Amino acid sequence: MGPTPAPRPVVPERPQAPQPASWPEGSAGCGAQLHQLLTITDRQWHALKGQPQRRAAEQLAAALVLLLDPANPPQAPVATQQRLASIALVENALAWLKGDLRDPGCPQHGTAALGLSQPIEP
Repeated sequence: MGPTPAPRPVVPERPQAPQPASWPEGSAGCGAQLHQLLTITDRQWHALKGQPQRRAAEQLAAALVLLLDPANPPQAPVATQQRLASIALVENALAWLKGDLRDPGCPQHGTAALGLSQPIEP
C-alpha cells in the first residue's frame, strides 16, 4: 500500500445570517421621497401625458412604497394587501412602457366631456 492521504481539514459550516424581520432603516422614507418626486400632479398631467416612461416611473415608485410598508414585512409568507397592490401597479407600469396604455384624455375636454367613447368625425 502507498502512503496514507493526509486528512482533510474540517471546515465548520457557516451559520446563515439571520433574515431581517423588517426593511432596512430609512428605506420606507426613501421610497416615499422618490414617489413624491415622480408623482405627476394634475397641473403637470397635460404637459407630461405623452411621456409613458414618466407615468411608468410614478407607478413603479408607488409599488415600491407599498412594498416597503411596515405592515408588509419582507418575510411575509403569504401575499399581503400591499404586495397584491404592488403587483397591480407594476403590471400597470409595464403596460405604460409597452405602449399598451395611453392617456385617456381629460374628462373636462374633448369627447369624454360629451359622454362619447370615440372622437367626433368632422
